[in-house]
Amino acid sequence: MNLIGENISYKPDNEYHLNNISFNFKKGNLYTILGRTLSGKTTLLKTIAGLINPNSGSMHFEDKNFSEIPVWERNVAMVYQQFINYPHMNVYENIVFPLKQRKVSDEQIKKDVNEALNTVGLVGFENRKIQELSGGQQQRVALARSLAKKAKILLLDEPLVNLDYKLREQLREEFKRIFSEGFSQETILIYSTTDPQEVMELNGEVIVLDEGKILQKGPAKEIFENPLNLKVAEISNDPPMNIIKGLKVSTKINFDNISIGLPSHLNNLTDEAYNFGIRASEVKLDENGEEFEIELAEISGSETLLHLKKGDTKIIALIEEVMNFKIHEKIKINFNNNKFYAFDLNGNLVSSPYGAING
Repeated sequence: MNLIGENISYKPDNEYHLNNISFNFKKGNLYTILGRTLSGKTTLLKTIAGLINPNSGSMHFEDKNFSEIPVWERNVAMVYQQFINYPHMNVYENIVFPLKQRKVSDEQIKKDVNEALNTVGLVGFENRKIQELSGGQQQRVALARSLAKKAKILLLDEPLVNLDYKLREQLREEFKRIFSEGFSQETILIYSTTDPQEVMELNGEVIVLDEGKILQKGPAKEIFENPLNLKVAEISNDPPMNIIKGLKVSTKINFDNISIGLPSHLNNLTDEAYNFGIRASEVKLDENGEEFEIELAEISGSETLLHLKKGDTKIIALIEEVMNFKIHEKIKINFNNNKFYAFDLNGNLVSSPYGAING
């Protein structure tokens, strides 16, 4: 039986935290909730867990009205942003605690805890105190405790957000393995994040959430290739997709005295104004290109982000190497015009470089 939510709203004050949202989560599947801070991600997970009672709407799971089932009977496990462990207990005691509370047999406890320890890579750490662990190891303990419970619904609320960049990358890879191999086909796995890269790497079904509303649902690849509107395009890209207001005139895209050849996938557009979108990675350094001024240069890991300006047009270029630039320096760039999107002036996608658009 699926976890089905219908027309759920939560409005504790004058603003909606969840605004008439519906979903259908199937057992054995991974779902990623993608949204910015305060988009409603945590509220949705807490509503599923029973920690928040919505103002309206319904949830059903296994032929039962989930809204009427108290928290302690929902068989839901939740991993939070913070490393929520019991500091006075060692690793083994932390993982075993909820199983003892449920009066699971000693034989089954041993089996479930050892399986969880092996899944998260903490075999040999059973007797370590929580204070002796790194941040990443502490988060693994929290995950192992949730896995050992064999919960039918596992919720992860931005579990990597408080880790440093290198550790976040490492655990993201481990989570991919755990989610593809280590959880039961009877479990619904729901993972929330602000990071589009996590969404693509985890490669599950995606719900894009903004201001309590669902903007788009679908496979990660579909969300990336065909964002249905400007808001989804911004949320599902890091850095956000560049949006350039320009005119389609015959076989050209014109903006700020720049004229770019029209790619074939935009041939059917009528001659009028559009919001043209292009990802930062499709803006390239080119000595024969258009001149822009550098407003800011950022080095992020092995990449350089350039914030550029020409007239009223501001864009970001992502250079896949570390390079040194000066503020106000003039550089020349080119656009990979085969990767241009076109959105109408209301912000809705009208043409994608990847073809079919599914509403």
